[in-house]
Amino acid sequence: MAPTNGRKRGARQVGYAVIGLGHIAQVAVLPAFAHAKKNSRLAALVSDDEGKRRKLSRKYRVPAFGYRDLEDVLARDDVDAVYIALANNLHADYAVRCAQAGAHVLCEKPLALSEAECRRMIDACENAGVKLMTAYRLHFEPANLEVVKLIGKGAIGETRLFSSDFSYQVKPGNIRTSAEHGGGPIWDIGIYCINAARYCFRAEPVEIFAMRADRPSDERFAQVHEGISAVMKFPDERLGVFNVSFGAATTSTYRVTGTKGDLCLDNAYEYVGERELTITIKEKSRTRTFPSVDQFAPELIAFSDAVLEDREIEPDGEEGLRDVRIIDAVLRSAREGRPIHLSWQPRRRRPEARDLKKRPKVREPQTVDVEGAVAE
Repeated sequence: MAPTNGRKRGARQVGYAVIGLGHIAQVAVLPAFAHAKKNSRLAALVSDDEGKRRKLSRKYRVPAFGYRDLEDVLARDDVDAVYIALANNLHADYAVRCAQAGAHVLCEKPLALSEAECRRMIDACENAGVKLMTAYRLHFEPANLEVVKLIGKGAIGETRLFSSDFSYQVKPGNIRTSAEHGGGPIWDIGIYCINAARYCFRAEPVEIFAMRADRPSDERFAQVHEGISAVMKFPDERLGVFNVSFGAATTSTYRVTGTKGDLCLDNAYEYVGERELTITIKEKSRTRTFPSVDQFAPELIAFSDAVLEDREIEPDGEEGLRDVRIIDAVLRSAREGRPIHLSWQPRRRRPEARDLKKRPKVREPQTVDVEGAVAE
């Protein structure tokens, strides 16, 4: 099948098959198409859950298929791209299959569970002549891009420190606690802290030291760590620190400290709720509130634009690979009790203020046979 550009039927929309109908797909990805309809269209659903297929097909008025029918889905004239919202361990295989069938690939993070798997995905897409995007929704989100803009303007002077906490109480039995499926706090929430440090510092960490918290007496953590803390050293002697946990009260915040002041973003990583950005200069603080927005429609819009106009992708597969490489270093450091050194090629593109795309928040729909990760 030849690569497509969203114009199989002369349309200026990219048709998507959403693969995986779990919580994030139902509460965020599927509703986002209503805010991205200028260039994006939901064309098909893929799941092995017959109940989900039947109900969601009726709700969104698109056909639904099982995983065994994937090749038939990708051969449809109205399917140009896929949104992969499967368990972490399935990302690589499905991305490669879709690319080889000529479909552009928008894949949830983490891109894969190893650097080698990420490279396999990148190579498959390049060889097939299709686009690959890692679904980093915060690269388009107003509050995070305001932080990027303020740092770039020198509002807090030269950056020195980054610190972040991200935690919640995970529900027993949630897929995020399954080692087989690529679970654990570093993969689920630590990746946000790592990515934020990188786009705030505009650089990659060159040394990492990490420690883990294991709590095997708690059934939730029989297979995965309860928490991880890491220190990342960046060029120019800058330090980034983060703490993540599946067994602590809810937090989602980061602070960037410079030579003249600091920026603190609260509710930094969530896809619902307001954000509060506080900037402090010479002991004087001011706070700006950012309303809740749809963070998934901007991903679709940006990816569809790249497909239709053959643009460079940001965030691309390389962006996803770099975070996976850092996560591997964090886990190795925690396991071996020593710092891990990393070297990098220069990064061409990072999130910029010009990437901002605002869409109104969606009303969270009633879900079909799924539950959230957070304990009540």
